[in-house]
Amino acid sequence: MPATFNHTIIASKNRTESALFFRELLEAAEAPSWGPFANIQLADGILLQFAEPPVEIQMQHYAFLLDDDLFDRAYQRLCAAGIEHFADPQMRLPGEINHEHDGRGVYFLDPAGHGIELITRPYL
Repeated sequence: MPATFNHTIIASKNRTESALFFRELLEAAEAPSWGPFANIQLADGILLQFAEPPVEIQMQHYAFLLDDDLFDRAYQRLCAAGIEHFADPQMRLPGEINHEHDGRGVYFLDPAGHGIELITRPYL
């Protein structure tokens, strides 16, 4: 069997808030949670586990590939929630999306301060 991505732990200030944020934004399935984790499940069984580490959270970058319809709905949710977003990872083009790689993309920060990217076309 070839290697596939299965799960990751995302450091959160509030694991429940972060799990709910991503579940609603990405229209992801709720997953059973246990121990220190609040979990959601993406397509192909990929599990995102949110936990509250006892250390200062360092910003990480997470990119999600969405189809055009889900991108539209997610972008509408960002705008409706007043979440500051940018067309570029340097965050110099506020309130815009990009049209790179023959698709669309947007950057913003999640509730824990991680850099999130939503794209409609893969880079490769």
